[in-house]
Amino acid sequence: MPTFPAATLITLARSLFEAAAVPAADAAVVANSLVDSNLCGHDSHGVMRIPQYVDFLRKGTFKPGVPLTVLSETPAVLAVDANWGLGQVQTYRLLDRLMPKAKSLGIAAGTLKQCGHVGRLGEYAEFAAREKMALFAAVNSHGSGRRVAPPGGTEGRISTNPICFGAPTTTEPVVLDFGTSAAAEGKVRAQFQKKQPCPDGWLVDNAGNPTTDPSVLYNEPRGSLVPFGGTQAYKGFGLGLLLDLLCGGLSGGSCSNPTFPLPGAGNAAVFVLFNPALFGGSDHFLKETDGLTSYVRSCPTSAGVGAITLPGDPERASKAKRLVEGIPVPDGTWELIAKTAGELKVALPA
Repeated sequence: MPTFPAATLITLARSLFEAAAVPAADAAVVANSLVDSNLCGHDSHGVMRIPQYVDFLRKGTFKPGVPLTVLSETPAVLAVDANWGLGQVQTYRLLDRLMPKAKSLGIAAGTLKQCGHVGRLGEYAEFAAREKMALFAAVNSHGSGRRVAPPGGTEGRISTNPICFGAPTTTEPVVLDFGTSAAAEGKVRAQFQKKQPCPDGWLVDNAGNPTTDPSVLYNEPRGSLVPFGGTQAYKGFGLGLLLDLLCGGLSGGSCSNPTFPLPGAGNAAVFVLFNPALFGGSDHFLKETDGLTSYVRSCPTSAGVGAITLPGDPERASKAKRLVEGIPVPDGTWELIAKTAGELKVALPA
């Protein structure tokens, strides 16, 4: 598979979005977000999304250059309609509006409805941590993407509904970001494009039997993703269900329901920022987060384990490696990007 420096992929992504009528500043936001996901090792949220986003822009599903529309606002709450704008652009606009509220009041909550795919939630926790803020975030697929079956079921009823928590320390933040299914749909899509099987435990076929074939999510008769914790455990499915309810219900958007087409386009979202300075105090917060993370890292390790890792460490390790070695792009993904570039008359890098 071809391998590229991050800067090369950012330039290509930005050029492709600009060719699809996205304003230059917005194109840069999305390009940087996608390539940062690749750098962090989350290829499911990286440049593989370029052809998908461009296709949505062409069809009018995503709207370039649209503003946020405020639906409701109080000193601590902001509910907005993203008007099907590009998700990364609209999410940062929401957070930019929430940040001064949280700094002033200690907490601020915001919601998005009709928002394009927001990308990797951990990115926004890292953004908040740079401002010494803690973050809770969750999204659903705005009615679509029903690829996770309930325990005992054989047909998807909710989407993968990721959740993210982030807490700053005096060094690197702790960022937990995961889908409530055994794997994100994008990770299955990545395996599908690589023409490689998925690991055991990710998927079941339309009869509820375990399978490693990623095509079951995209071809009839369709299978579904397994909730994290397994097909008979309600922890993963229950968490995903509650997040679906909160994201759709609080935002004014939609929960998963059969009136929407199965392939998801975007998200309804909830973001909550916490300012430790107005709770127990910033100094106390950082003393405690430093103390606990250091204590956990000091844990004796099992045979063959070199070091204890915390949430956020794998992403930082991947970024350090890929900034030096480059970002590998699977052949199937590159073929789709090249096709999109040809249609938009954008030159590909060597």
